Amino acid sequence: MGKLATATFKVQSWEETPYDETDEGPKLTRARVAKVLSGDIEGDSVVEYLMVHRADGTSSFVGVERVVGSVSGRSGSFVLQHSGTFAGGVAKAEWTVVPGSGSGDLQRLQGRGGFESGHAEEYAVTLEYAYE
Repeated sequence: MGKLATATFKVQSWEETPYDETDEGPKLTRARVAKVLSGDIEGDSVVEYLMVHRADGTSSFVGVERVVGSVSGRSGSFVLQHSGTFAGGVAKAEWTVVPGSGSGDLQRLQGRGGFESGHAEEYAVTLEYAYE
């Protein structure tokens, strides 16, 4: 694609609430997560996850995250679309930059990336990116 940005994020807050629960199926929740990123990607973000929690302790999730800050020195904001799983204590997520979501110096940003990690204080992420 072009360039590779690496960064870490720390979770500042995690607010999760169920919105659909049954006796015979997985629990559905909505989580609002605030993060701080540092590295090649600097700034703050908020992601809204919709999550499916199964009885065996595994989960699947989708999310939309707005990042406000900079990518390799270029400032603005952009939106990431997430898809991921949680199993065996490890969260794996892939994301793509939503086309047309960039602002400021990040207009026309395109890319994909993600993370894979167990519970940690900081999570390593990657973003392979270019500009249209």
